[in-house]
Amino acid sequence: MKNTALTAKHVSLGAKMVPFAGFNMPVQYKGINIEHLAVRNAVGVFDVSHMGEFILKGEKALDLIQQVCSNDAAKLVDGKIQYSCLPNKDGGIVDDLLVYRIDHKTYMLVVNASNIDKDWDWISSFNTYGVDMKNISDRTSLLAIQGPNAAKALQSLTEVNLEEMEYYTFKKGKFAGIDNVLISATGYTGAGGFEIYFDNENAEAIWAAVFKAGEAYDIQPIGLAARDTLRLEMGFCLYGNDIDDTTSPIEAGLGWITKFTKDFNNSEALLKQKKQGVSKKLVGFEMIDRGIPRHDYEVVDAEGNVIGKVTSGTQSPSLQKAIGMAYVQTDLAKEDQEIFIKIRDQKVKAKVVKFPFYKVDL
Repeated sequence: MKNTALTAKHVSLGAKMVPFAGFNMPVQYKGINIEHLAVRNAVGVFDVSHMGEFILKGEKALDLIQQVCSNDAAKLVDGKIQYSCLPNKDGGIVDDLLVYRIDHKTYMLVVNASNIDKDWDWISSFNTYGVDMKNISDRTSLLAIQGPNAAKALQSLTEVNLEEMEYYTFKKGKFAGIDNVLISATGYTGAGGFEIYFDNENAEAIWAAVFKAGEAYDIQPIGLAARDTLRLEMGFCLYGNDIDDTTSPIEAGLGWITKFTKDFNNSEALLKQKKQGVSKKLVGFEMIDRGIPRHDYEVVDAEGNVIGKVTSGTQSPSLQKAIGMAYVQTDLAKEDQEIFIKIRDQKVKAKVVKFPFYKVDL
């Protein structure tokens, strides 16, 4: 089991630690609901140093990225970030990721912790371009500081004007007195905020500085359980639950990051899917009757015929209702469509709703 540079800090704060993607990670501190609402209403800090980071450098770095990624990275300029995915050869997804353009021949890819080795091998297998690839995951720490008060809580630590940073942009500079920190206006919570990348050796100093600067804003440490409920309220996909090697980006509603203005791995098959339509779609649903949906529960119609499967589900702390995501037959994927979730052999009524479940006014 790997530790992050901050594992001892989480233990000292009384976090409940669990194995996650090969790492010893804090799942919660004070409780999921408390932590979830702290991020929605104020500001919270996640240690997400288990995520993977690759640096791709060279004249042909963009060519390699264009081949393996579904989105069009040619549209990036220095300091911009793009959400994308790595399609496999069978119509599924190797992983979803962020692409950072540092300059015209230097990019950083941020991948899911459980897929670091898989993604590295996959991208490397297409590297006939002579691109210099470095896996900096083991020496890089990452804090996600999320919530409506994130910019105010962090502003005293940097000369970068955080309030003026646009979503999906980044800047490199001094942060908490430490050089070469990457400040990114991203996060997977829908609550606004930043993700801060830095060397492991600076982890404890930056953690301490962030909490001291955020004291006046009631800054709190947050575990991975609340990260999951926050992303689910936004309808954001979680790799291994809502997308995987068997689900296509078209089925998953990720057509917006699948750009056919260029050729990329398996683009012909995905374009055919887009034109001809797909047999199943990822939808959001909310429970009408009492019950909490869970991963892999069957979705059925009024007659009890199986029409799909739940990929994620929870009791939403913000909305005080049970919500979930599921793949269902396309003809039953329309908004307000009545469906049923099989919970302990009972058909429990639900309805299809639009994403996001929780509407945020940032």
